[in-house]
Amino acid sequence: MSDAICRYGDSIYQHGLYNDRIYLMKISRDDVPDIISLFEKISNENNYSKIFAKIPASVQPEFLDHGYRVEARIPGLYNGIEDGIFMAKYPDESRSRGVDMEEIRTVITESINKAEKRSNSKLPSGYVLCSCTPEDADAVAGLYGETYESYPFPIMDAGYIRETMKDNFRYFSVKKDDILVAVASTEMHPEEGNVEMTDFATDIRHAGLNLAGNLLDWMESEMKDEGMKVAYTIARALSYPINITFARAGYTIGGTLLNNTNICGSFESMNVWFKTL
Repeated sequence: MSDAICRYGDSIYQHGLYNDRIYLMKISRDDVPDIISLFEKISNENNYSKIFAKIPASVQPEFLDHGYRVEARIPGLYNGIEDGIFMAKYPDESRSRGVDMEEIRTVITESINKAEKRSNSKLPSGYVLCSCTPEDADAVAGLYGETYESYPFPIMDAGYIRETMKDNFRYFSVKKDDILVAVASTEMHPEEGNVEMTDFATDIRHAGLNLAGNLLDWMESEMKDEGMKVAYTIARALSYPINITFARAGYTIGGTLLNNTNICGSFESMNVWFKTL
């Protein structure tokens, strides 16, 4: 299961019952404020409990006027010049409740503290960094299927992996004995000058070797060469490993998205981390 990805004008959004939300992934200023009214209509028709929007700061006032609130901010997200704002509206306010913010703050604090003790951990002998090709799609989807009970996008589908490879996605992996044991992806937004570092998964039999950290370092180097100015991630708020990985890599916390994503079988809050490349 996954939600539909749709286009309105030059904007792109996702919506559906799987995540019980609307997610504005890419916005064109020309579509504001009409797209806000569209979301009200779609939300009412489907009884969605959350509307979630990633927008440039210049259109923030229109969203504030329609009852949205800021959940996270990334300085210079748009071409290193304009801040990016993650905004949310809750047609069902219960969706915004029941979040253990004290525990989330503990995860963030401990991740930052561990970052101060960062050690440069190289790949163990026998492990190799590899760019993924369409021939790797089955192995990539298989590892995602073993890692995640549910996910907001159909990454367990090899066909989806192959299709996104044709777009602005790149998949990076660690292999051992020619077997894929860790993977992550980058979703580039060239016109915005930013990239999302996402879809991290490690075979549990190879955990504890900092494979994700090595992947992230390599991905950053590649994305810098591609001209991306800012990197960010939307990470599971209560997952120590992924938050520590980004804190150790020098990322800054930008905020927390409440009960945002259907991942691993339930709605989870997500932390936004960012870094200037």
